[in-house]
Order: sequence, then structure tokens, then C-alpha cells
Amino acid sequence: MNDTKVLKLVRKTESATETETPEQEAEMGMAPGPTSIGLATVNKEQEQKTGAGSPLHPAPAPGPARAPAPARHELPDSKLLLEMYRTMYTSRRIDDKEIQLKGQNKIFFQISGAGHEAVLVAAGVVLKPGYDWFYPYYRDRALCLQLGMTPLEMLLSAVGAEADPNSHGRQMPSHWGHKKLNIVSQSSPTGTQLLQAVGCAEATYRSTLIKELQKRVSSFHDDEVTYVSLGDGTSSQGEFWEALNTASNLKLPVVFLLEDNGYAISVPVEVQTAGGDVSKLVENFPSLYLQRCDGTDPIESLETMRRAVDYCRQRKGPALVHAKVIRPYSHSLSDDEKLYRPDEERASDAERDPVKRFGTLLIEEGVIDQDGLQKIKSEIDALVNDAADKALASPQPAPETATNYIFSPDVDPTSKEFDTEDAVQLSGNAGTMVDLINRCLDTEMARDRRIVMFGEDVADCSREQYLESVKGKGGVFKVTANLQRKYGSDRVFNSPLAEANIVGRAIGMATRGLKPVVEIQFFDYIWPAMHQIRNELALLRWRSGNEWKAPMVMRVPIGGYLKGGAVYHSQSGVSTFTQIPGLRVVYPSNALDANGLLRTSIRCDDPVLFLEHKHLYRQAYNKSQYPGDEFMIPLGKAKKVREGTDVSIVTYGALVQRSSVAAKQMEQEGVSVEIIDLRSLVPYDWNAIVETVKKTSRVIVAHEDSLSFGYGAEIAARISDELFEYLDAPVKRVCALDTFVAYAPQVEEAILPQASDVAKAIAELKAY
Repeated sequence: MNDTKVLKLVRKTESATETETPEQEAEMGMAPGPTSIGLATVNKEQEQKTGAGSPLHPAPAPGPARAPAPARHELPDSKLLLEMYRTMYTSRRIDDKEIQLKGQNKIFFQISGAGHEAVLVAAGVVLKPGYDWFYPYYRDRALCLQLGMTPLEMLLSAVGAEADPNSHGRQMPSHWGHKKLNIVSQSSPTGTQLLQAVGCAEATYRSTLIKELQKRVSSFHDDEVTYVSLGDGTSSQGEFWEALNTASNLKLPVVFLLEDNGYAISVPVEVQTAGGDVSKLVENFPSLYLQRCDGTDPIESLETMRRAVDYCRQRKGPALVHAKVIRPYSHSLSDDEKLYRPDEERASDAERDPVKRFGTLLIEEGVIDQDGLQKIKSEIDALVNDAADKALASPQPAPETATNYIFSPDVDPTSKEFDTEDAVQLSGNAGTMVDLINRCLDTEMARDRRIVMFGEDVADCSREQYLESVKGKGGVFKVTANLQRKYGSDRVFNSPLAEANIVGRAIGMATRGLKPVVEIQFFDYIWPAMHQIRNELALLRWRSGNEWKAPMVMRVPIGGYLKGGAVYHSQSGVSTFTQIPGLRVVYPSNALDANGLLRTSIRCDDPVLFLEHKHLYRQAYNKSQYPGDEFMIPLGKAKKVREGTDVSIVTYGALVQRSSVAAKQMEQEGVSVEIIDLRSLVPYDWNAIVETVKKTSRVIVAHEDSLSFGYGAEIAARISDELFEYLDAPVKRVCALDTFVAYAPQVEEAILPQASDVAKAIAELKAY
């Protein structure tokens, strides 16, 4: 439909439709004012024509849950109106250009922001680039343009150019990221950005509580706001509800923009959401300022977004804007909406097209005439075409850059800088692994005020008024005991019982420059956070081409040998995490190593999964005196626990002690066994493995995890591949059975590898 036809439709609608009173408009959530400066009136006739309000044609949502909207702002000045139109039209033309390029096989994927432009430009007008923080999703092209991203930068992304500021050719188009504008790198999974945005805003919140953080977090401002957007389908994700819960609970300055186009690919909103309107389901979140608007109307959207952002800037809490928009194109070029949307529904959406209707409005209001509007379009068409030509000529990244930025290029935790092991001076009484981990956390929190610590039950007592009258929790294993008392509830605090919440928030905080050290209470329950760990935390640096990072530590109790731990307190699936590029994995076997490795993990610049074996927490055989506040062990440096000449054992965790018992037993039978404790699994010390294999020519890989597809399989395969000529016998593995850990002690003992299993393997290998 061209601008002239839309203009006729607007005039016809205004003459045929009765205008609500200001009181009625307030009840409906519409700002009062003459219909000639809004677009909402156009929708009423279309509802009558198409049956809007039925499940497949949901009517525009009713008014806000909180209070009637204030009086409508005056019509913005002509300069702003034309700026908004230019951005909206530019966004649409880039979409169209990408579609053309995809048809010519010059780009490889396309997903558009068509139909969402009005509310996104409005958001960009009221928010501040490089000042506020942004977690957009893939439809947010118009927002990014309004904030200052250029058409060339967007098209560089489409062609996969190295100069692309979003990801330097590493992500699909429309995965926004721009360091200068504070647009944090976005990924494909729907909803993972929500908890990170909450964590970003929480960095703001904690900086207001701890004044000295204000100079340490990135770009702190007293009234900064974090913007995060999502589609109606994403509101079905659990992390959406977790994000709203924490944002409301802490009154964080987060503006949630729900862009509801009625479909999640082919699934309509009434199938996604009970009642077909998610904002009705969240009305009772405390402190949440809820507004609804016609997201195809730039004037109404501007006023709504301004109210929401002002509410957050005043630190009253989070805001949620539920904007009804349209999707005039298919979900992406990999989708064909004609397969599931009838022609009449698609035609109805086309008549609400925000770009065409806004152009009509500008003409009607005398802001510009038809010739002037066409001149703007022609200028933008030429600009987009020129940007496309430049993008197509821009080189893609060199193949040899593929492994750049998996880890930090600036801080190397495997280097000598992190090795003070040889000069260690022990003092004081011997402590358990719990004692030395706790002391490391204590000294590091004193050293680095950026460290915040949270998780389930990690605080001594959340209700601070009881701190003087209770002993305090400090973690289910007491590893964080007394840290809240010493460093305060602003730095040591409990989280909801939600693992994705813990990790997602920590990513957002780390992105701002805080140093989260979080606890997942049991390894067995880490899986709800897997999306955040695998697709966000470990990938952030690489996917953004080193523009963004999230260095943090996840402390996780792990393992069995507990007698009664059973299926859900004895898991040891480390290979799931060691396969993730970008994630450091550390697994100490004794108190001294735990202290030094944790200190290195905290001071390095990468995300670290720090695994603490529950059975080893308080064993007398692995105690140590305190090594000092600067004691560090570099990652990737194994430890030779025992010298030997006949058989080598490569191991880690609880199998170190069991291997030692077996080695002593076999020594009595004349077999000399060497034991290598890897200590860190990513990276691992390949040189130490090479040295011991060349020395003994017989090797056992022993670990607590299952035999098949486990961590030891990789070590064994690499030894066979690269050291075959040094072997006098096959590589042997001692591992758990390929099943789960049972509750009954004798069954658990049969499932997990014991010292007797290691001794048997030593004897068999020596006799080969």
C-alpha cells in the first residue's frame, strides 16, 4: 500500500470513527489528545474488517496495570519527526537490501526488523547511546540505527566482513553488538539476554551501594538505564520470569521492551501464552511499571517509552512496555509465513505498516510534502545501496584468525606470572580444603573490591537483623562462612534458587567490570544454567571478536564417595564442560592446590569453572598449612604426586588419593608407579603427560567420571595418537561404570572406581 492510499485510509477512519474522551483513553492506556497526531485510529477500522480480537487477530492490549497514562506530550518538533522517519525508513530499506542480497547468494542469512520500527526508534530517541546499556534482540535494527550504528556497519555484518563491529564476521546478521554504543554482543538463543541485562543493571545498583565501585565499573552514571528487548515467544522462557523476579525484587533500572508481533515463527501468541497476553500475567510484580502501546505508532510509542525510561531513571524499579507490532515479512528467509498465515491476516498487518503510515501522518500534519518525503527516500535508497557495495568489497576475516580470542589475549593464567609455587612458605595450623578455599576468598575479597559473591545459601544470614543471634550458614559446606559478616551484604548475598539466574546475572556484572565469584550449590543442579554457560559465558569474547568479555568464577561442589549421595548428589560429568571452548576448568585434589588454583582463577581474565570435590572438603590426608596471600598455581601445570618407573597414572580429583593407595600397595609387589595430578583440565599439562609416558611406556588414565565418552577418553586417544611409539602396552582407563551413582553404599562402591580397581589395572598393565 503506498502513502497516498494510507492517507485516504487515515482520513476515512477519522471521519468514520468516534473519538474516545480523554477519560476513556486513559482507561485504555492511550494518552489523550487529538487522533490526528496518532495512528491508533487506523487500527479500529481494520479490527472491524479483519476480526481483530479473535485468537488469531488479537486486539491491541488494554491500558496499563498501574495508573492511567499522563497527558499526551505535545507533538514532537518537525526535526525529530523527520529524524524518526528517516531511521524507520532506513531500517526497512536495509532489510530489503539484505533480502535482495540473499536472493543473489551474496549473503547467507537474513532476519528482518520490519514492522517493529516505530517503537524501536522511539526507544532509541529516549535512551542514550554510550551512556545507557543495551541488550537488544535480532529484530532491533531500527533501535541500533537510532543509537548511531550505520547502514554500512549493519551490512558489513550481513556479508561476514572482518570490519563488522558487531562480531567481526563471527555471527549471523542482526546479532547486534557495538562497544562504543554500549550495545552488548547478542546471541541467537532467545531470552538469554534478559538475565544478563538484569546483571548489568545490578552492577549499577551495587555501585550505588558501594561508592568505590563507581570508578571501577564500566561507564557508571547515577541515572543510567539498561534496555533489554524480547519477542512474545521469548516470554515463554523461564529466564524471562527469573529476570522480572530479580529486577522487581531489587528495583533495578531495567526497561523490558516486549515486541509482540503475535507469532513466534509459526506459533501464534495464544498458543504460547495463557490468555494470549503476557503483560496481563505479570501485572502483580511489585515495583514493575507496566505500560502497553501500539508499537506501530511512533508518537504513542515515544510517549510510552519516555514514561518507562523516566520511571527507571528515577530508580523506582523496572519497567515493562508491551508493544503490539506487526511482522509483515516471514520470520526469516528460512521461513515462509504463507504456509501458516492466511492472506487476509497478512493483508491486515500490511495495512498497519508503521513506515508507510508514519509517512502519511507527516504529510497530513504538514511536516513535509509528498515530494519532500520522496526526496528523503531517494537519499536513503542511495545511501543503503552505496553501503551495500562497500560491504561487499570489504574482506572477510583470514582463516587463521579462527582460534583468536577463545581466551584472553592479555592475561595468560598459564604463565610464570601466576606461578609462585616453588617459593611457597607455609605457616600456621594445617587446614582442610574448605579452610583454605575460604581463606583465599577472604583475602581476594580484601584485595579486590570488585569481587561480589552470591549463590544459594552462600550468605551467613540474609535477614541481617539476626546476624548477631545466629551462627550463620555460609554455604551448605560452610565454604563461604563469615564472608558476609566481614564484607557486608552488598558484596556477599543469597540468590534465588535458580542456577540460570546466578550465572546470567554474573555475566552481566562481569561485562560491566565487576568480578563475580558465584557458587552453584551442587554440580548435579548446574544444568538449568547450561544455556548461560555454553552459549553465553564461554562464547562472549570469541563471538564479539574480543569486544566484550565476562571473566568470572563458578565454584561448584562435585563428585561422589559420600555414602548416601545417590543420583543427584554424586554426579561428575566434567567432559560436558571441558568440551566448551572459552571455559577454563579447574579440579584440585587437596587444600594447598585448591588455594593456589582458586587465586589464579579469580585473578585471570577468563570464565572459570572451579570444581571442588565434596568428599575431599574435610579429609585429613589433604590438609595444608597456609601458603600466603600471593600463592598461585598456574593453570595447565600438573603436579607429580609420586615418582615411578614402571607404570604412569594420569588422574585428578578424588582418584589422586585412591591411586596413591594403590601405588603403595603395588610397590610392595615390586611395581614402581608414577602419579600425575592434572589439577586443571582446561588447559591440561600435555608436556607432563608426554614426559611420564616416555619414562614408563605404560599409562593408566583414572577418573571418577563414567568410562565411555569421558575426559579420560580424550587423554587416552591423544596418547595413542601422538605417543604410540613410546608405548609398550595399550593405554588403560579406570573409571566409573556407565550408569548413575546409587544410594545403597555397596552399590555405590561397585559403581565408582576404588583403589583396588586401580591396583588391578596396574598389575594387568605391568604384566602385558
